[in-house]
Amino acid sequence: MLFGVAPVALSDFRLSLLGKFLCFAIVAVGIGLAWGRGGMLVLGQGVFFGLGGYMMGMHLKIADAQLRGDDVPDFMQIAGVRELPSFWEPFASPAFTLMAIVVLPTALAAVLGLGVFKRRVKGAYFAILSQALAAALAILLVGQTSLGGSNGLNRFRTFFGFTLNDPANRRMLYFIAAAVLLVVVAVVRQLMQSRYGELLVAVRDGEERVRFLGYDPANIKVVAYTVAALFASIAGALFAPIVGFIAPSQVGILPSIAFLIGVAIGGRTTLLGPVLGAIGVAWAQTLFSERFPSEWTYAQGLLFIVVVGFFPAGLAGLGGLLSRLRRRRKTKPTEARDLDEAESTEKVGATL
Repeated sequence: MLFGVAPVALSDFRLSLLGKFLCFAIVAVGIGLAWGRGGMLVLGQGVFFGLGGYMMGMHLKIADAQLRGDDVPDFMQIAGVRELPSFWEPFASPAFTLMAIVVLPTALAAVLGLGVFKRRVKGAYFAILSQALAAALAILLVGQTSLGGSNGLNRFRTFFGFTLNDPANRRMLYFIAAAVLLVVVAVVRQLMQSRYGELLVAVRDGEERVRFLGYDPANIKVVAYTVAALFASIAGALFAPIVGFIAPSQVGILPSIAFLIGVAIGGRTTLLGPVLGAIGVAWAQTLFSERFPSEWTYAQGLLFIVVVGFFPAGLAGLGGLLSRLRRRRKTKPTEARDLDEAESTEKVGATL
């Protein structure tokens, strides 16, 4: 469907919009692994999403400046900067940029995970800590004029030599995002069906029992947290050229919570639930926020509360819920009929 129906049925604008939603779905798959299977309420995925997006944005701005024959990107020229900052220089290399997008967020997540999980920080304390990291990074980026400040990095013209104004190249970006999503889903499916997936669920349901069996729950959690961070970084790196900008508004607390809402609504314990939930919530936000900008926020919060409170399995679990209700309706008449037959037998026996 992603490769056959969508490119034919959607216009170039709608297809690019769907590519943006697929980036959110990639983040959601990682959250589903860490939260749905591992029980870690990750409220700071905007950190890794922003890291990937900013690193890709830095490379794209340098490439655009080189095409114009300039030493620094356009926004630095406006600010009076004539020399490229030292931490920008390595991102002139496409190979270094791609490696950094994979390695840097993964290493950061591994260090943070070991520091937190080895000290047995979990539950609400871990959620608050991860959310504080997202808020701190957003505040830090706003004050960095070398990274565009509150405006971030925008107006990308090329993507590894391909012109972004060309509709064919924008379709290529969509296909890349769709292919990455399928690979990510396949990786998580393999993890869920492996022995590691069983250990992750065991840690979620009974951490102390896993520890008594000789496993270190911290190491198991770190792997899931690191994989989720890697997926978020890759999604951010794809988001920047697809949407055309990356800013602190995509890094802070609100985006991180929005990622979580999509996963919860779709069904955090399932494989495809986070994907469908993230795409559905993003689509609804785009559709309704234009017509009802203030009401949509309340509707989104109410939907999150209803799903978490009454449908813990999310929308993906509605099928199982409906099937259970049907089975109950079928068994109730049978039970009532058996009860009537038993009462009739008792009455006959008493009469005799």
